[in-house]
Amino acid sequence: MLLVFWKIFWVLLIHFASVIANTEKTIFLGPPSLQVPVEYPTLDDLRLEALSPQHWVLRTDIRAEFPTASSKHGQASWYLLRRLEEGQRYEVRICWAATQPTSFRLETYDLQTVFDTTELITSLAEFSEFQRADSAHIEDQEPRIARRNSKSTHTSNDLSSILFLRVFAAADYYTTNKTLMQHVPPVYVDIILDPFLFNVFPRSLVPTAAYITLLAIGSWHFAKYISDWLQDLDSKDTNSNKKDR
Repeated sequence: MLLVFWKIFWVLLIHFASVIANTEKTIFLGPPSLQVPVEYPTLDDLRLEALSPQHWVLRTDIRAEFPTASSKHGQASWYLLRRLEEGQRYEVRICWAATQPTSFRLETYDLQTVFDTTELITSLAEFSEFQRADSAHIEDQEPRIARRNSKSTHTSNDLSSILFLRVFAAADYYTTNKTLMQHVPPVYVDIILDPFLFNVFPRSLVPTAAYITLLAIGSWHFAKYISDWLQDLDSKDTNSNKKDR
């Protein structure tokens, strides 16, 4: 009976977690390393936020829009995945609150594919231009000492395994509020770059797996103790009834 209770508890816990947060992900292999351009324009000039195995969580807000004929997956945003290891399996997850109904689509591209594909380079250029305009607006309101350093962080001998990440965000709701229908608010998300240990298991899930394993072992021993105690109690009651007869 106790084991059934624990099973129900875990089902409810997993269901509750799925209610308060949503997740979309994509899995890929690290591409071969290549020479990163250091002459203008560089990757830094794109003003893209970046993730790496060392800085693997990015909390940000993403622009979203309702799907249109020209953009059936919604608004596109671009990011850089840096310092990857060739052949290493990775997972990129995006997590957002269920209170902001949104449909996400994640795509990864190597640098050459983006630069050789008109549709991709156009989308990247549009997003980069928006980022530059937004950065300029912020810099106008900040002291000069706080401004971003525009100098490239790469050297001429820098070899790096890099991918572009394109994230589509499409509003997935309907409301009688005309303002929300005309102006979709930004979606607050966590973007996570997660390398696989031995190309098998996501690194960030190791503590969770260990916790669940320990909890399962502890629950099994506790259930066994309760079961033995009940059996012993039942045996004592049976012997006492026999003596009374």
